[in-house]
Amino acid sequence: MKILTGNDLKTGAVTWWDGTGWSLHVADAADVGDDADAILAREEAARRVNAAYAIEAELTASGVRPAHIKDRIRGLGPTVRPDLTLKPEDPDAVREVI
Repeated sequence: MKILTGNDLKTGAVTWWDGTGWSLHVADAADVGDDADAILAREEAARRVNAAYAIEAELTASGVRPAHIKDRIRGLGPTVRPDLTLKPEDPDAVREVI
């Protein structure tokens, strides 16, 4: 499974491609398969996202999980200020992401 991540051009927030637009939540990420390069080119040209790239991920029982620890951390928010992290609807989901 491949998903796309990048940063919102206006705010700098980490974003995830959900199939039609960009979401702040990694759980919304959609599998782009072989279409990653075409979607990335179109979205960067539209200036909605900056520094976007494709990453490997897996679909688990609790949702989408980026394969690399760096991207799992990006999905949660800053590690130095837990009060600023994105809060999933289920607080126990954070343990399953990392």
